[in-house]
Amino acid sequence: MAIDQRVVRRVALASVIGATVEWYDFFLYGVVAGIVFNKLYFPATDPLVSTMLAYTTFAVGFVTRPLGGVLFGHFGDRVGRKSALILTLVIMGVSTAGVAFVPTYAQIGIWAPILLLTLRVLQGVGLGGEWGGAVLMAYEYAPPHKRGLYASLPQIGLSIGLCLASGMVAGVSRLLPETSFFAWGWRIAFGASLLLVLIGLYIRLKVMETPEFLALKRSRREAKIPFVDMMSRYRGSVLLGMGARYIDGVFFNVFAVFSIGYLTQHVSMSRTDALLGVMIAAIVMCFFIPLFGAMSDRVGRTRVYRWGSLICGLSVLPAFWLIESQPASTLMIWLAIVVPFGIFYAMVYGPEAALFAELFDAKVRYTGISFVYQFSGIFASGLTPIIATALLRINEGKPWMVCAYVMLSALVSAWSARVIERRAEAYGVTASAH
Repeated sequence: MAIDQRVVRRVALASVIGATVEWYDFFLYGVVAGIVFNKLYFPATDPLVSTMLAYTTFAVGFVTRPLGGVLFGHFGDRVGRKSALILTLVIMGVSTAGVAFVPTYAQIGIWAPILLLTLRVLQGVGLGGEWGGAVLMAYEYAPPHKRGLYASLPQIGLSIGLCLASGMVAGVSRLLPETSFFAWGWRIAFGASLLLVLIGLYIRLKVMETPEFLALKRSRREAKIPFVDMMSRYRGSVLLGMGARYIDGVFFNVFAVFSIGYLTQHVSMSRTDALLGVMIAAIVMCFFIPLFGAMSDRVGRTRVYRWGSLICGLSVLPAFWLIESQPASTLMIWLAIVVPFGIFYAMVYGPEAALFAELFDAKVRYTGISFVYQFSGIFASGLTPIIATALLRINEGKPWMVCAYVMLSALVSAWSARVIERRAEAYGVTASAH
């Protein structure tokens, strides 16, 4: 039975807006970690130590995301995609807004980083269940020949959320004096999360459950324990999916998180200009994510993903060379961020959702894609700013070891995508039907 295209578009819009809210909340912490939290919540005599402590709490959010992925994956595969998504949105909104009210280390001592860490854990749990549900709503509603395109639309929420997070902090930073920004200005960006959550809830409540899940419920074919079912039938898919995800997490966090601290501390670029560079890249990415998602429908998910991984790996060297050779040119530095991050990264992130969804059947799909994406995020995403900061110090402030790390991750992901492709070819169908 054909689905009304207006319903499909409404679902896609709801997925984009919900994902935007979630990513805004999650990345706002990352944007602020290296410029505010390291000073107000993790004071230390060595700026490097305080920065790494701040990035460690950022990484904790990635560690707890698999827990959210398994928890809400189970709920989404057993009860429904929509119910899980509404709950994750509320958790993310409340935990993010709570950061705005946490006193500093100077005010309450050790309880300040403890409270911050607790809220970060809740953020991770919420986002762990959000991503899988958002892309599945779009993927399972879409026509089969356009699933790459529609599943890529919620991915735009990442770039919009990053843009809003960077833009909000950059705007407040530009409008307020330094003392006011550190005293209370940065808190505005976290408080604004409540408004975004209300908008997201309003739209999500108007969306129906996916037809594929409803058919599963009617036939009573749901998995009793989706995680156990997934691990017994899809261990190879899980491992290959995590390998493919490696470049996504590393590349994103090098350019969206690590680069801000790198540009302000090692290139002496202003905080506002560094944030604006990331924000411009995020805007550009909004147009290229659906382009490469649609391309994956025509030429194949794994092919686009494999070449995207390799191109991302190769682009990091000229990008950092340009930054190192033109430290006084804001335009050149922005170019070095926008081209690889705004364009090349979209080759990976655009087809990724559909690629992972096709690794699993509907019975365990929510759990499967959530676990692959979130568990791999611990290593690929959460640890990257810490690793990159350590490599920068080992290499005496030069970024070349960081570049080598990115290139290594690209090779792992390209190989994983190629193996996924070969497995699909061997069965003569999509990877989900093995």
